[in-house]
Amino acid sequence: MTAFLATAGFDAGRLSYAARTAVAAALAFVLAWLLGLEHPQWAGMAVWAASQPTRGQLIEKSLFRVLGTVVGSIAGVLLVLGAQYDTSLLVIGLALWVALCTGAGNLLRGFVCYGAVLAGYTAAMVALLDAAHPDRVLALGADRMATVLTGVIVAALIGYVFAPPADGGGLRRGVLALLADLLARAARPAPADAEAVDQALLHRIAEAEELLDQHGAGSIRSRHMVRATRDLLIAAIALLLWRRGRGRSFESAASAAGLQDAAEALRAGQIGSAARALEEVCAAGGAESEVGLDGTLAPLAEALRSWSPEGPVRSEAALPQVLHRDWVGAREAMIRAGGMILLFGAIWLATGWSAGAYMLLGLSIMLSLFSTFPNPTGMMRFVFTGQLLGVLGALACRWLAWPLAGSETQMILLTLPFILVGPFLVAHHRTTAASFDYNMLLLLMLQPHWPLEGSFVQSATAGIAVIAAPATAYVAYRLVYPLSLRRRSETLLAMMRHDLADLAADPRALERRKTWQARLYHRTLRLVRVSERSARANGQALEVSLALLTLGHAVLYCHGLLSDPQASASDRRAARAALARVARFRSQPERAGSALSRLALRRRTGEAEMLRAAAAGLRLVAPVA
Repeated sequence: MTAFLATAGFDAGRLSYAARTAVAAALAFVLAWLLGLEHPQWAGMAVWAASQPTRGQLIEKSLFRVLGTVVGSIAGVLLVLGAQYDTSLLVIGLALWVALCTGAGNLLRGFVCYGAVLAGYTAAMVALLDAAHPDRVLALGADRMATVLTGVIVAALIGYVFAPPADGGGLRRGVLALLADLLARAARPAPADAEAVDQALLHRIAEAEELLDQHGAGSIRSRHMVRATRDLLIAAIALLLWRRGRGRSFESAASAAGLQDAAEALRAGQIGSAARALEEVCAAGGAESEVGLDGTLAPLAEALRSWSPEGPVRSEAALPQVLHRDWVGAREAMIRAGGMILLFGAIWLATGWSAGAYMLLGLSIMLSLFSTFPNPTGMMRFVFTGQLLGVLGALACRWLAWPLAGSETQMILLTLPFILVGPFLVAHHRTTAASFDYNMLLLLMLQPHWPLEGSFVQSATAGIAVIAAPATAYVAYRLVYPLSLRRRSETLLAMMRHDLADLAADPRALERRKTWQARLYHRTLRLVRVSERSARANGQALEVSLALLTLGHAVLYCHGLLSDPQASASDRRAARAALARVARFRSQPERAGSALSRLALRRRTGEAEMLRAAAAGLRLVAPVA
């Protein structure tokens, strides 16, 4: 059977998961109707929205689904109440609310982000779907919350029974293999393809870091594991940078042997032994110790001990976890979402278009939820296809199936086959990307009510308004602060350049060293992940990321040299000159490179290699004139 499905283009695993979700959506739909809720289809939508492949993700997304719905429903009720005095207040208030939630969603991570944007378009659902009857808005808001809660409970119960827990063991094994390869790389002289090896290691670190949030969902214990793993990956970046500064040589055979022992211990799963091997390298000290190695390995050893199952609580010496926040993207997303809702809201009010509320609702979703995606412009094609299929399915159900019903009960039963089509769209490789929108739009447009009311023209007009939303959103994403993977990468690069210039100019940089490093490291990992969809862009991003990290390492080294009482006056002058040039490297990269190269001539071998690498990397990280 599995072979037949694969031949036909279906993924058996996805089909099983989607079939379970579709059955849960159908059950929630029927249960909400039996409870007498006015919009039982919303319960089915909540199941599709809350369903997740693992238990932890299911629990956490369900929680934020409920919280976002409650907050958004309250906001929607207040908007409708305010609109009794002036209808334009509804559009203005909705634009401001959706803009605020969209901006918050672009700053947050994981399911908290989802809850924020959900609060925005839930208010639109409450305010727009029954704006003509403000006397019923409290009942509508309560109905919205009750149906979502019904759907979330059904999804949680069925999902908890069938969904597996997150594979934390798989994550640990992947991190162990990554660290072992990194330590082995640090123990050996640099190979001829050292740059490619370093880029591959950085890519693996970024890949592991991005998986952390989903593994930490739904459990406090898992969150502690995620935090300890992120500490470990940050410490791993520091070791990667240290090794890049050594060139092809490695002066201490004892240190190299200790690193190799730690790598073998990690491959054997002996985390404690690996930590002890690293601590022994640090304790050896003296003439046999590599320059800067002690300060790099000590945090890594501490992070390993905290990461082991029997390890202590998080070390105070660990870097603070200062995660990247895209303030630029959040501001632009707010302006785009708020501005477009104001524009089309004004058109709706001016023309009185009966289906305008549906388009405004669709825009609220398209411009808030998808603004958090890496490439929303590319997503709109799949969204449009999915919504078109959903509208066609809803029209077929409403005008072909429901007229055969003799009661509302039969209407509900005749709807179920259309819901159960969803799993096949989810599982087929050609329709997977569009399947979610089919499942959601189908239910959004099917309001069971006996006897049947309305006309085909009204239903078709509402459908056209719905599918016009992704087309309009596509234009907005292309014209208003155009969003693409390349632009996200350029924004990240600009922020990192700004960070490095500020770091060089900051006289208290050493006091804030951990914060600077943590922010720079995490933004580097985000840059690698954002650019990975394009092989060429990803290769360039890896190269630029390593150059940025090396430059940051050099800047902190120069600050350390300035504060070293044993450093000569001429060395301090050279370090001060290098910092002054790097602070202006965005406009004068050649002068910054020359200053770092001059300082390299005055330093020991390992330090000189690092400074020369930083100088050479300036041609990559400086903005193009």
